[in-house]
Amino acid sequence: MDTAVHHEAIAATYERIRPHVRRTPVIEVDAADFGLESRPLTFKLELLQHTGSFKPRGALASLLSRPLPAAGVVAASGGNHGLAVAFAARKVGVRATIFVPTVAAATKRERIREMGAELVITGERYADALSASREFAAKSGALEIHAYDQSGTLLGQGSVGLEIEQQCSRTDSLDTLLVAVGGGGLIGGMAAWFEGHVRLIGVEPRAAPTLYRALEAGHPVDAEAGGIAADSLAPRQVGALMFPLAQKYVERCVLVEDDAIREAQRALWRVMRVAAEPGGSAAFAALLSGVYRPAPGERVGIVLCGANTDAVSF
Repeated sequence: MDTAVHHEAIAATYERIRPHVRRTPVIEVDAADFGLESRPLTFKLELLQHTGSFKPRGALASLLSRPLPAAGVVAASGGNHGLAVAFAARKVGVRATIFVPTVAAATKRERIREMGAELVITGERYADALSASREFAAKSGALEIHAYDQSGTLLGQGSVGLEIEQQCSRTDSLDTLLVAVGGGGLIGGMAAWFEGHVRLIGVEPRAAPTLYRALEAGHPVDAEAGGIAADSLAPRQVGALMFPLAQKYVERCVLVEDDAIREAQRALWRVMRVAAEPGGSAAFAALLSGVYRPAPGERVGIVLCGANTDAVSF
């Protein structure tokens, strides 16, 4: 699938995947509930999507947009993308083989197996699983479904932005959206949707600053790949397809400490009874920790993008 990633293509992709995905809710919360200066905060609860993350949007977009070989599909993942591909493959009735590194959370591994996919655990990080999955694809003829660096993935993830725009009225439209970044599929797709009409701020763990380093260098470069959210926000590089979109439409990327992510998890559970995984809490951590400070009157939205954790008390 070589469709260009732009506003109209995202709208068309959304119509294709809409019967199979949840239109996740947005809710407004007073920042004072979290001990911050009072202002409305809009949360997009994408962690309520099928499989507990935004990833099925991109997986379904990829599988529903091309012929699928008899060998099925293969994906490398820290966990959430693998779950999404397993879910999408079951929907369309094809075999899925998912490669994950040892850092992948046990709950994610178990759920991938429950979806009926074949699970292969190999290497310590996502890059190791990706290399192994590509060897498998070359030998088996299975179709690779990349976690973030394919146009289908970006088009599907961009539908998060489409829904936010539809769900926030003109009078309550957002000025800024805080979005967690791993490989960049989510923020890249949203950048293509909004085209600069909403300020996008990428948020990454300091231990995995992939987009931050790429924006500094002017092109994707290898970065550290560790930290508390290593199973979802720690590839070695951001995707080549998303990077021009980020250069054009992402205002900047900020870094948060692991302790700030943990505190964001605790706060989301305490105030909203939302159990978010570390990667799903990172965007809120930027606001809660003060790494991102809104201007007076600025209307801020936060995408809570993942819930695959067994913990409900932080």
